[in-house]
Amino acid sequence: MKPVQYLGKLYLIPCTLSNPGETTVVPEDVLPQSIKRTIDFIDYYIVENEKTARRFIKSIHPEKKQPSLHISLLNKHTEVSDYYEMIKPLLDGNNIGLLSESGCPGVADPGAVIVKLAHEKGIQVVPLVGPSSILLAVMASGMNGQSFAFNGYLPIDKSEKKSAIKNLERLSFEKNQSQLFIETPYRNNKIFDDILQALQPNTHLCIACDITLPTEFIKTKTVKEWQKNKVDLHNRPCIFIIHKMI
Repeated sequence: MKPVQYLGKLYLIPCTLSNPGETTVVPEDVLPQSIKRTIDFIDYYIVENEKTARRFIKSIHPEKKQPSLHISLLNKHTEVSDYYEMIKPLLDGNNIGLLSESGCPGVADPGAVIVKLAHEKGIQVVPLVGPSSILLAVMASGMNGQSFAFNGYLPIDKSEKKSAIKNLERLSFEKNQSQLFIETPYRNNKIFDDILQALQPNTHLCIACDITLPTEFIKTKTVKEWQKNKVDLHNRPCIFIIHKMI
């Protein structure tokens, strides 16, 4: 009789939104201990960036021996055929930690493809508690936390971007639904200008940037008010939320 083959579990490990040691978003006696216990028994990891992942693991669990870690990279350059190789340790009975570059794995994060594959293979997925810039921004915005949509990145083409912004404004009004999106940090000032030009004066805009950093900035104002009080968002990770109130 063949022995039963046990499958490993896929642990979704949230990372700080800022540099390790600079965050106060979750009390130290809650988040680090739960993650430290998980990191203690996991030697296989799927990450976006090996250097920052190792630094985060070390900050949470200094006693963890770095040479024992087996790290696979998952980013925009990863081939689909590599996904199956990454999860082989799970099929062999080993646990794997899926570590986002910042925030929660699978949410605005490439790790979602690994989670999907784990479900297809009958592997248990275990999400751990951690910070999400999307949820933190919604919480602090004063907008509709009952109905909101995250739209990722908007088109780069100027005319397509303007059309997308106006469409999100229309959806927010018709559905009473707050609309969230992001931009590459070095383009933030440009999209800020595009937003102010495309939206109607009474539409509300929340800018939530540098969340959990000492420079955290979260403000909700009408477009008309923002036009009088612009801020410098260059190279500052931001969540933009728009809502045209009914």
